[in-house]
Amino acid sequence: MRSPFTNADDSRIPFWLRVREFAVPPAMIETATARRRIGDWAGACAAAGFDVDIDLRSLAHNYGQELAARVRADLRQLAPDLLRWHLPRVAPDGLLRPGLTIALARYDPGDPRSPCPGAGSVYLVVRTAPAWAEAGQRISIAVWDGSRSETGLHPHPRPNRRFRLDLHRHLWDARRVDELRIRSGAEQFADTGIADPRLAELVPAGCAVDRWAAEAAILLRAEGRQAGGCLVRFGAKRRVVVQVAAGGSDPPALRLAEGYPRGGMTALPVLPDAATWVLPDLELVRAGAIAVDQLHPLVASALGSGWPRTDSGNEADLAGHPHVVECRGERHRIGLVDGVLVALDHDQAEIRREELLVALTGTPLPCLQAIDQAHRHPDCLVGVRERLDHGDTAGALAIVEGLLGAGASLRAGPLRDELESAARQRITYGLFRAGLGVGSADIRPGRTRPRAERGHPRSATSR
Repeated sequence: MRSPFTNADDSRIPFWLRVREFAVPPAMIETATARRRIGDWAGACAAAGFDVDIDLRSLAHNYGQELAARVRADLRQLAPDLLRWHLPRVAPDGLLRPGLTIALARYDPGDPRSPCPGAGSVYLVVRTAPAWAEAGQRISIAVWDGSRSETGLHPHPRPNRRFRLDLHRHLWDARRVDELRIRSGAEQFADTGIADPRLAELVPAGCAVDRWAAEAAILLRAEGRQAGGCLVRFGAKRRVVVQVAAGGSDPPALRLAEGYPRGGMTALPVLPDAATWVLPDLELVRAGAIAVDQLHPLVASALGSGWPRTDSGNEADLAGHPHVVECRGERHRIGLVDGVLVALDHDQAEIRREELLVALTGTPLPCLQAIDQAHRHPDCLVGVRERLDHGDTAGALAIVEGLLGAGASLRAGPLRDELESAARQRITYGLFRAGLGVGSADIRPGRTRPRAERGHPRSATSR
């Protein structure tokens, strides 16, 4: 069995490379960062694809000015692009895990400094849409107090115990990003606190076992405990119960639990998913699959120097670098003229004759065949589809405009089908937001969730 300490899970590397390439585009990061730095947290959320469901004035009225001020302070330091970067994803597409409610922070109106949950607690949460309405990969951010049902058609409005970020603020709070280096294990101490070698035989590669002791201690303190057991989940029906020993050792000792408390495993606190696995970015950099400067800028700065860096070149556009096509024994050029893809080495009269020949079922010039191929089956189709799947409509349209020109009329084919399908699915998301989910009535427990126009179902988690 491969040791879980090698961080060399080959199945995770290509998955996370795909996510890092398409899920959070550089333009989104740049715009959201610019808005955040000038204090426009709502603008930063809009740039990062977040829908804001928070009314600070109503929050102050219901819970007091002090709690509203704390929420406002957190929102001003929220880096929504960084949060999107770190949210859990599922295979095979690398899309956001659907139907989740994730706690970012917890507030107690009675005692703002209380570390323990209690009645009346208010949560800052983000929610991902259910699978039938996930088009555009939009995320909503709201305040939840456990007593109201203002969540529309969302299937799981309560914060998830496994997927939570209130104990991992460094994954979304710009004030705490520097903690990432320690919390991710990039700067791990020699003594990891693992006292039970049996763990190495039970957990799969990619688990951050060397961080479990410290992270379990953080979790138990948040629950008002100094020691005890916690549940660790690392896949479908795969879990272990670990015990943090009492005694104040630093780091704390971690062992497999010998038994369960009254109430079984459901009574145990759950180690957050963000603490269970090695940080994907750290795994990619250590494997040499990506350079640190290709990561999110805040992640790259937190991981520090000493990692490989590279200068990523820009893709050449057709206007500056025309395609070359073998046409009737000669090398002809295809490029953009006034925003339209044309054959540069054929005059208009010859083009009109060839188009007439094609209308009479003749064989067109290779140059015209190449242009038609660019419209109907372009090489960039995979990139366009990936960007549309991850909600990067602007990036997808930029590729199409760079290929065919801003004023080009798309011909029938897969490229136009992808763009039209994305537009229709965005309407479905709008209906979900309005509480008019036309797809929700067809989804029942135990039934397969529909995956619009995809050739494969979502079947495995990204972890």
